[in-house]
Amino acid sequence: MRLSKRGEYGLRAMIDLATWKAENGVIQIREIAEREHIPLKFLEQILLTLKNAGLLHSKMGASGGYYLAKPADQITLGSIVRILDGPLAPIGCVSQMAYEPCGCPDEQTCGLRLVMMDVRNAIADILDNTTLADVARRVEAARASQKS
Repeated sequence: MRLSKRGEYGLRAMIDLATWKAENGVIQIREIAEREHIPLKFLEQILLTLKNAGLLHSKMGASGGYYLAKPADQITLGSIVRILDGPLAPIGCVSQMAYEPCGCPDEQTCGLRLVMMDVRNAIADILDNTTLADVARRVEAARASQKS
């Protein structure tokens, strides 16, 4: 699995939304783009995709912006990556979401497939068991240790 810029920026924006507390609970896209050094137009497309997938809500107007559609402890990094970049599997024959048969003679005993299944499972285990709240706590701890 290779995280695209779309996936990386989407994760950074979602972590930003989970980490920064706005007065009205809504964070303007421009603030996220500036803090995270993400091109504004690209971020707009990414956040719209996440909104359409049900992970974000938006509020229109001068005091509008984006906010998480669910509590941060209910949104996993795996769900974000799958929405923005597709399956986590490094090859199609080990994907649980987008299985594609491979050209090897015996898929059940293929050494490459067996190893790539381990890779996919390790990646999925970490990303599917790490929530935005988990990352926000790590960010807060890192910021606190930086101050001391």
